[in-house]
Amino acid sequence: MARPPVPGSVVVPNWHESAEGKEYLACILRKNRRRVFGLLERPVLPPPVSIDTASYKIFVSGKSGVGKTALVAKLAGLEVPVVHHETTGIQTTVVFWPAKLQASGRVVMFRFEFWDCGESALKKFDHMLPACMENTDAFLFLFSFTDRASFEDLPGQLTRIAGEAPGVVRMVIGSKFDQYMHTDVPERDLIAFRQAWELPLLRVKSVPGRRLADGRTLDGRAGLADVAHVLNGLAEQLWHQDQVAAGLLPNPPESAPE
Repeated sequence: MARPPVPGSVVVPNWHESAEGKEYLACILRKNRRRVFGLLERPVLPPPVSIDTASYKIFVSGKSGVGKTALVAKLAGLEVPVVHHETTGIQTTVVFWPAKLQASGRVVMFRFEFWDCGESALKKFDHMLPACMENTDAFLFLFSFTDRASFEDLPGQLTRIAGEAPGVVRMVIGSKFDQYMHTDVPERDLIAFRQAWELPLLRVKSVPGRRLADGRTLDGRAGLADVAHVLNGLAEQLWHQDQVAAGLLPNPPESAPE
């Protein structure tokens, strides 16, 4: 796996807040609500606009209850489940995200296909994990700030995946950051983890999204602003990895975790 790029060096970080960025975001919104896309659907851009689409498969990994399904729901602009229910099989969700490249100034539509599978199903059915890992471009490893065991489980997951899929992008996300006052994972442990593994580590809140004026409908633009750092981070890591794989960028040697 290529060493992760410096944040903000591949895609323009706050481009989605610019006038140009908002024009592109309009194709994944409908009246300030997020559009939901099926596996074979894609956003419709105005006739003069033509941009390339980069598609990636992403497997979301983590212990039961850390918030995998809730994270994918937030990324897709869907309702976050209030009560935890174990995902009974494989759930796939498609999320589109336009981003502007730093080097060329070109806009690319990223298509992320998230694969989420319940921990019990992975243990019960032998075919589940191979199906989730097949042709996967990235792994999102989740831990919960309120579950110390989920954080301590990360090195084992990362070591296993490094052996089975060495060229795949890896990112770590801490969920339930809104409950940081009650955290079981102090900042010093996060710093030590980042130094040891040299992987991107992002934080997300698990609270329900903001609403439109009717008090019921999720505010699509506000929801995108809440998760833009995750979508930009994925776009940046995956695009950089593709450039390294194509020989367009050098691949510095990866240091082993201490």
